[in-house]
Amino acid sequence: MKQLFYFIILLAGFSTIHSCKDLLDEDGNPLLDMNQGNGLTGPRALFREITDSDTIAEYHYNGLLLSEVLTDSASVTNVMWSGDKISQVTFNGFLDLDGNGKLDKDSISYTQLFTYGNQGRLTTISENRADYRRLPPVAPATIGVKVLFSKTKYLYNLKYSTATSKLDSIIMKSGPDITGTPFAYSDYSKAAYTYLGDNVSKVVRHYGKINGNVMAPATEKYGYEFLNYDAQINAYTLLPFAYKVSALLSTRAKDNRSMILSPNSPKRLTITDLTTPIPSPVIFSTDYNYDAQTYVLKGFGINYIYKPL
Repeated sequence: MKQLFYFIILLAGFSTIHSCKDLLDEDGNPLLDMNQGNGLTGPRALFREITDSDTIAEYHYNGLLLSEVLTDSASVTNVMWSGDKISQVTFNGFLDLDGNGKLDKDSISYTQLFTYGNQGRLTTISENRADYRRLPPVAPATIGVKVLFSKTKYLYNLKYSTATSKLDSIIMKSGPDITGTPFAYSDYSKAAYTYLGDNVSKVVRHYGKINGNVMAPATEKYGYEFLNYDAQINAYTLLPFAYKVSALLSTRAKDNRSMILSPNSPKRLTITDLTTPIPSPVIFSTDYNYDAQTYVLKGFGINYIYKPL
């Protein structure tokens, strides 16, 4: 139920106002004025996702390629490319790993390496993650030193439908990376994707343990449904697919954001704990505002700011 609590807190904190500082990009160029609602003319890039109190994400580019993403508490994601494909993503900062709606005080660093198949589709992501925690202060210091607490290895395998070529599933395996100890995977998750047209309509994720290289029966199961899609343009279509997958995998509480893989935007989201005897979905709904080019401006309390290319 942590995922449900996380999303409830997230929605409660969102609103629909932004300040004048958000009308300029990092180079001082004017952005889309959402209060006008007229939109940009011509090519654009997604620049900011904001609420009245904070910037959720700010996207920077090297030419036309996404190069850096700034998120909560000055967290930084760097994106590296090999030709026209993302080859590596590195993150340094803070995440809400336990899904309680608040960023953890302990910092996280991870590097993800991307591998592509014969058809140029992303097939595997390997990740090395480090968890840093601050020790209690020793007088006369008032702040304790930050030390490495744990390291974890992850491997994500992406499968695609042979009929539609759409993302069909992601299987994750992870395990502690302890110096001097043989590495072994200890945990897994399986996510299965269902579509309505080109839009993700449902995601079901199972979590469980790995015993002797065998995946034991799942101990947690969650379902996410995305309903009542519009026919307008989802802001996340402006971001590369590999980055969006990376963002969804940054924590185990991100499946409720799987609509970022869709070209359109859902007006209703349900989250269900499938391990309960009688599963009961929690329902969230929204309306959207759009600009003249039918790009979404606002939905689920998030305002989208664009910049011209």
